[in-house]
Amino acid sequence: RLCAGGAPSLSYQQLKDLKKTNVLHIDVRERWEIDKHGKIPASINIPLGELPEALQMDPTEFKERYNQTMPAKSDPVVFSCLAGTRSKQALGFATSLGFS
Repeated sequence: RLCAGGAPSLSYQQLKDLKKTNVLHIDVRERWEIDKHGKIPASINIPLGELPEALQMDPTEFKERYNQTMPAKSDPVVFSCLAGTRSKQALGFATSLGFS
């Protein structure tokens, strides 16, 4: 399931269309879930428990840890998980930190 600020729920096709733009896709599943179910292409894995810390990191540290440029608070970000609950929590964390 997917969540984005403007649309709390996205379809697979909407995500594919967004990925043609400059959107950061963060998969908030646990690492064992990625190992078991597979990685979503062009996404980065930041488990939900690490997300608040990750979104407040120094951009250099974020780049080193996740091999991705840290999003600016105005950058488009999509969160995904297995059922939608954690991605909604991730959206709440990001919004509380000032991400739009």
